[in-house]
Amino acid sequence: MKITWFGHAAFRLDFADKVVLIDPFLTGNPAFDGDFAAATAGTTHVLLTHGHGDHLGDTVAIAKQTGATVVANADLASWLATQGVEKLEMMNTGGTIHTEGFAVSMVRADHSSGMMVDGASVYLGNPNGLIVKAPGEPVVWHMGDTDIFSDMALIAELHRPEIVIVPIGDRFTMGPESAAVAVSRYLGGLTIIPGHYATFGLLEPDAERFIALVGEEATVVVPAKGEAVEFAA
Repeated sequence: MKITWFGHAAFRLDFADKVVLIDPFLTGNPAFDGDFAAATAGTTHVLLTHGHGDHLGDTVAIAKQTGATVVANADLASWLATQGVEKLEMMNTGGTIHTEGFAVSMVRADHSSGMMVDGASVYLGNPNGLIVKAPGEPVVWHMGDTDIFSDMALIAELHRPEIVIVPIGDRFTMGPESAAVAVSRYLGGLTIIPGHYATFGLLEPDAERFIALVGEEATVVVPAKGEAVEFAA
């Protein structure tokens, strides 16, 4: 599996014949300085953790251009259908779906989910983390946007992730301190990729403090933006 970070919480997973985009916030993302066409080329699936604009991002445009299947919680999927997205897999917290050669599970995240439409706030379902499982590939847990919670331990026990994408930006999610505690208590020994930082001035500017706090509790990998990193199961 190859994992590419596009800044913020946007990631691309390449494995087998699949190209999976998670939270594809590219247009308008100040941390994304790559080529949109190259970043989205061959997309087969888009997975969404929640309905905030900095995670929903370019989902509608990508789905229309590529014919990708979009996986989202039931409320967000219903809204996306009104925006012209045709191939949708709706699910919700605790559920697992098997879609075209791999499985996606939705797990808990402590955050919010919605967006402003015509001056009014529209609820777009509960926020989630996502677990991606494909035969012969490492199990990936994208936590989405969340605070620390003790059931991270139970999620890790149930799904056995090998790679965990952890938000560290603070203000809207865990900051470096809370994220490091989450790693040391619940995710020790795993491969950790930090996300949701260095996008806006309100967020943690880099991963250095997080790396220092984690120490030897886990392996922290900080991909260069736009460069694929290969991981084995």
